[in-house]
Amino acid sequence: MSLAHAVRGRAPGGREQAMLRQELPPRRSGAAGGPPAPGPGTSAPAAPAPAPARLLTWLGRLGAPAAAFGAFQSLMGLLPESLAGEAARYGLAATAGAGVGAVVWLAAALLQARATAAVPAPPPGPAVPAAGSLPELMDGTYEALRRGLSVIEVPGRGPLTGWPHSLAESRPPVHPTAFGTAYGLHLLLDIAPYDGRIRAGEVAETLWRLRLPGGGWAARSQGSGARPEVTAIVLGALARAGADPRLLEAEIHSCEALLDPDRDAWGLGNTYVVTNVLRGLLRAAPDSPSLHRLRAVLVGGATADPARGHHRCWGAALTGGLGNPAPSAAHTARAVVTLDRAARVLGEDSRQRAVREEGLRWLLAGASAPGGAADLDNCQEEVRRPGREDPLHQELLSVRHFSAAWVARALMTDGARKVAAEGVGPEVWEERLAAAVARVRGMQQGGVWRWDDGAMGHPVWMAYQGLSVLRRHALLVYRP
Repeated sequence: MSLAHAVRGRAPGGREQAMLRQELPPRRSGAAGGPPAPGPGTSAPAAPAPAPARLLTWLGRLGAPAAAFGAFQSLMGLLPESLAGEAARYGLAATAGAGVGAVVWLAAALLQARATAAVPAPPPGPAVPAAGSLPELMDGTYEALRRGLSVIEVPGRGPLTGWPHSLAESRPPVHPTAFGTAYGLHLLLDIAPYDGRIRAGEVAETLWRLRLPGGGWAARSQGSGARPEVTAIVLGALARAGADPRLLEAEIHSCEALLDPDRDAWGLGNTYVVTNVLRGLLRAAPDSPSLHRLRAVLVGGATADPARGHHRCWGAALTGGLGNPAPSAAHTARAVVTLDRAARVLGEDSRQRAVREEGLRWLLAGASAPGGAADLDNCQEEVRRPGREDPLHQELLSVRHFSAAWVARALMTDGARKVAAEGVGPEVWEERLAAAVARVRGMQQGGVWRWDDGAMGHPVWMAYQGLSVLRRHALLVYRP
């Protein structure tokens, strides 16, 4: 315990505090022989109390009954015996005595109240986190990361320290994946643990060792060719961990080339792929000219929904892309969060702002729209691409969306409350956000988020998204 904390923990005027004052003699000021100025931590001598206060204090010590009896006896001796008989003398004296007693009682109570107010209240002790508090939840997530950490030696790649897709598939140790390890690194940086049992540097080095021979990264189910949505996630995690920009530069160019229309038209028409690449490059390469092109693709891929006031929104496929463009809360929230981050880095024009705000209005309209309650339900999609070697065969990437987390993140973006105030009202915004946050918190136990009970049921990315929502919401509602 520090010295400052020890001093604060003592009551004013305690023995330990007095010892500290003796070690700091008071400085003198003014002419020689003048009174000393009070030293640090020493209160100035109290000035003598004025005469009325001394009189009230003296009377208060006698007590109200004693003062009343004294006044009664004094008046009985002073009042003339000719005052309308003996009863009148007794009545007048008793009334005067009661009045004096009441005055003395009130004066003593006033002095006592002033003395109590003058004594400073002891400083409050450190707040004890409530059961299930955010710090406890973060501790649980860190312990889950430790339990799920996979440390193996791979010939030709060296030691790997990271995570597979799920925190539940680490026994026996399995091969870390680029996807799981990137989100595990994000989680580790968010939690910022006080110990080094998991070293962020070793995790970042593992991501470099998981890089494919031709450059870039891919999910475990995507084969040996790099894919832009996974490459961007890894680059964002590495940049956040402080990777050398010179090492990132070549991979950034490779990621930009991967999402070329002639090379990956399927990916460029998919909301999940485009939003992933945009968010990753905003972290790793905020000056990239590709960001403006990708944002234009995302803004142009919105579609109007007649069921919700013709507000623009997003589906799994962007307008003009290949796939299902039906409105989806998870994809609309993803697009809103991504456009909000792009506006922070790149700025935005009136059209881009209008589309982003319409996405928020679409989400808020779900509170009263038919089927709007399902906006917070998790959903799943399949991202299909032609095979690299045989176009007749398709590559399949199964994507799961933590809808409540994305909706909560969208409703916590800058300006969301203002958009609500201009339309459905801030009360709807508060209710919608509270419902989404409650759903996010309810899907975890001890800091571990569960999709289902299978081996893949505790995704690392889900823990990252869930914890990010609760941390952001805690900051949003905090009032100093």
